[in-house]
Amino acid sequence: MFIIYIKEGARRVLILSVLQLSHKSNICAALVTMVSLHPLIGSGYKGTTDHAGGKLYCHCGDAPVEVTLSSNVAFNHACGCSKCWKPADALFSIVGVVPREKLAVTANESKLRIVDPNAAIQRNACKECGVHMFGRIEVDHAFKGLDFVHTELSKGGGKDGWQEPQFAAFVSSIIEQGFNPDGMAEVRGGFKHAGLESYDCLSPTLMDLLAAFTAKKAGTFKSKV
Repeated sequence: MFIIYIKEGARRVLILSVLQLSHKSNICAALVTMVSLHPLIGSGYKGTTDHAGGKLYCHCGDAPVEVTLSSNVAFNHACGCSKCWKPADALFSIVGVVPREKLAVTANESKLRIVDPNAAIQRNACKECGVHMFGRIEVDHAFKGLDFVHTELSKGGGKDGWQEPQFAAFVSSIIEQGFNPDGMAEVRGGFKHAGLESYDCLSPTLMDLLAAFTAKKAGTFKSKV
C-alpha cells in the first residue's frame, strides 16, 4: 500500500491511501479521507487590535455555559497536544490566553467540571456537551495568572474580532494520537502556506518565558548580559 499526501490550500490535507496502482493511469483506486487542520487555519481571517472581548458558549442547546472575556486573547495558536479541546474532524485546537481577572463565568457555572484535577492546566469543561470553556493554572508556573480559552466558541466562531492564530505548537504530538508521520511535512506545509510557523514545543517567546521562570527559581537568572 502506498500513502500519498496532497495539500489542498492551507486548511486541509488530503490523505490518499492508494490501494492499487496501474501502469496506464498510475492510480486505479484510492480511498480519500479529508482531515482539517482547523477551520480557522488558512481562512484568511484577521482580527482587530482593539477587540475588547466578548462571550464564549458551550455547545449545549439548552442553558449553555457562558464565559465572558473583558479583553482580547494573546498568543492565540494552533495546538496539537492531546489535552486541548478541538472541534470534530480537526487535527489541532486553537487556544489563546487572557489574564485571569479578565475572565468570568456568567451563566450556568454549575455545569462545569475539571477534566483532570492533577493536570497543570485545569480545564473546565461542560458536563453535558464536553466543550472546554477555560483552563486555569493554580500551581506555581510561569503561566499562572493566564487562563486558556478557545475563541471559536464565540457567536462568530472566533472570527468576530479576536486575535487570529499566530503560530502552531506541539505539531508532532498529533503522531501520538494516531496521525501517520509520513504526512507531517504536508501538515507543516499547510501551516507555512497559512503564514504560520510550526514548532514541536511552544513559540520561542513562550519558551523563553518558561526558561526565565525556571532560572529565577534556581537563582541563575540574569537581567543583564
